[in-house]
Amino acid sequence: MHAVFRRIALWFALAGGAAACAMAVLTVVSVVMRAAVSKPIQGDVELVQMGIALCISLYLPWCQLTRANIIVDFFTDKLAPRPKGALDGIGSLLLAVMCLVLAARTAAGAQAVLEAGETTMIIGLPMWWAYAMLAPGLALTALIAIWQGLRQLRGLDDGTPAAAGGAAP
Repeated sequence: MHAVFRRIALWFALAGGAAACAMAVLTVVSVVMRAAVSKPIQGDVELVQMGIALCISLYLPWCQLTRANIIVDFFTDKLAPRPKGALDGIGSLLLAVMCLVLAARTAAGAQAVLEAGETTMIIGLPMWWAYAMLAPGLALTALIAIWQGLRQLRGLDDGTPAAAGGAAP
């Protein structure tokens, strides 16, 4: 299962990286145009806001899979492996619940905004796109967290990236 999640999460992260690069280029071009000819790219802020939100949601699955998300283990660091794994498993499952709720609400928000016909102020992009783009990354993060949490609760995963599938990411 780790190999499947790894492949999908990697493609999500690469897409997020491509979107981040595109947002950087868009920002630079807009700033240069503003300075050179007093004419920035119309809607640059709208596009960057949507693009960065997309980047974040696409990076989340990779961060969860590779254990790169921030955890607070100050109190659990000295625990024995079994109770620490149980607490990590509960934490992973709680993260999964949160991501599932966010994915569901984001999808519902996309549907509501689509039905309302809401668009961005300056360039008139449909707002539902921004909402809909977030749901896949959140849903994949939830699936990975469920898989990790169940493995941690069974003692099959010690919380290191290599334990998740035999190969370090």
